[in-house]
Amino acid sequence: MESQNLPVNNKPKEVVELEGEINELTNQINKVEQKLFPFEQSLRNEIADLLIEEQELTVLYKAQKKAKKEKRLAQKRRGKNYVVAKKGLKVINKKNSESEIHQQKEKKRLYKEAMLFVHPDKFSMKAEEQKTATEITTKLIDIYKSGSLEELIAYHAHVFSGNTKIAIAATFIENKKIDKTAYLKQEIKRLKKELEELLAKYTYKVLTTYEEPMTFVKELTGYYNDRIFKLKKRTRKK
Repeated sequence: MESQNLPVNNKPKEVVELEGEINELTNQINKVEQKLFPFEQSLRNEIADLLIEEQELTVLYKAQKKAKKEKRLAQKRRGKNYVVAKKGLKVINKKNSESEIHQQKEKKRLYKEAMLFVHPDKFSMKAEEQKTATEITTKLIDIYKSGSLEELIAYHAHVFSGNTKIAIAATFIENKKIDKTAYLKQEIKRLKKELEELLAKYTYKVLTTYEEPMTFVKELTGYYNDRIFKLKKRTRKK
């Protein structure tokens, strides 16, 4: 008996609305970036020499500071009453360790389970589905490597929810409790935060409120000249 497939095109209203919100937020972010990033690059071009000098002095200052700390420690070691601190064994919280092991095992299980159904090789004869599968697996790998268990659970549910163009056998999902909107809601939260951070940048405020935004170069020049002056004093050898 052939397994029935979940409907791919007939998405629930809530899913369609959430995907619409994601698209809207993505478009807003793209519009802001298209205006902001070229402006920021223009500012960097105008003060390129100052940026390089400030960076070089910052590296020098940190190196000198580290050398002074090591010198003080060496002097302290030569003192008569100096005692080398004994490094004890690192105490490992067993509960935390067990929790981390469990999380890694669960992440591995979810990752392998999803890969079993959406690996691009399964769709070698269907170009459109193979493209979608490649996008899904790329995201899956990224979350598995650098994301949290919560993120992977949400995306795993998204993959098996029927929200993508990849149809998963209904018989596999029948006994699973799947939150079909967890990943979408998580993505909306992430995009909102990204948009808020872009709009909160001082350079965006300059771009949208200054009559002549490029006059901000004078303020930047003053700031970096002052910082370079202070760094030169700190790194000057007596």
